[in-house]
Amino acid sequence: MSGTASRLLELLSLLQARRDWPGPDLARRLEVSERTVRRDVDRLRRLGYPVESLTGPFGGYRLAAGTAMPPLLLDEDEAVAIAVGLRTAAWSAVAGIEETSLRALVKLEQVLPAHLRAQVQAVGATAMPRPGDGPTIDPQHLAMLGAARRDGERVRFTYRRRDGETARREVEPHALVALHRRWYLVAWDVARDGWRTFRIDRIADPVAASVRFPPRELPGGDPVAFVSEGQRAGAKGYEARVTVRAPAEVVLRRVSRGWADVTAIDADSCELRTGDDDLGWLALRIVMLDADVVVHEPPALRERLGEMADRLARAAG
Repeated sequence: MSGTASRLLELLSLLQARRDWPGPDLARRLEVSERTVRRDVDRLRRLGYPVESLTGPFGGYRLAAGTAMPPLLLDEDEAVAIAVGLRTAAWSAVAGIEETSLRALVKLEQVLPAHLRAQVQAVGATAMPRPGDGPTIDPQHLAMLGAARRDGERVRFTYRRRDGETARREVEPHALVALHRRWYLVAWDVARDGWRTFRIDRIADPVAASVRFPPRELPGGDPVAFVSEGQRAGAKGYEARVTVRAPAEVVLRRVSRGWADVTAIDADSCELRTGDDDLGWLALRIVMLDADVVVHEPPALRERLGEMADRLARAAG
């Protein structure tokens, strides 16, 4: 590739990476004069790229919103990262996203240079487990709630509670949280005058309420921690208390944030408290600690772990 063509691609990549670029900054990044930058911008315009000029002490440039960018501007790490993201999208609880992500992956492969295509195909050929049979959400609901959060607009929807009862709710969306293969909406509930967490798979018929709201400060400031705390505080079908034969700091590295409360007993053991509505999933999380444990409660958890041990023993021959 000629020096000019290579520089034009690099210039396009820079314009894509940041909204506004002062002319002197582009010149320094490209190691050319500002006059050369102006000529290169003119070349891009002749090629059909709408590069806008900015006013100011030093002037500058901006690529118009919505401009189609050449996929070949991906470097090696970026291409592989996108491929991994598309493949792992198959784990998502968003309905229909697996097929969509695979179509996007095929298109990505078609426009990449050979050496990048080989790496992306290697990622695509990697077997990835499908998620368990759990609830899925409508991607349009996710997009609509995300747009309402971005625009500061209230949303109304029908919500199905754990007991099956439904009610119409009006909320001010604050954050969307993906946790333990489920999606949650953290929002201010207008009628109840307080913060609430809603499972998005239980939301039906969301519509914009055409009412704007000012930003509110979420207690603690962390939506993920807020959802996790709500899960722990809510009614659980099974509450577990387990002694783990491993240091507390080791166990904390093996559990997701907000998944459990870990308290040190001594230098080599700790107590773990956690809960879940699904006994099988709770047992699996205990096994994934990869340490010896003593289950104090509930008895049903000990029984389920025994059943899992028997199956694993048979599988091991």
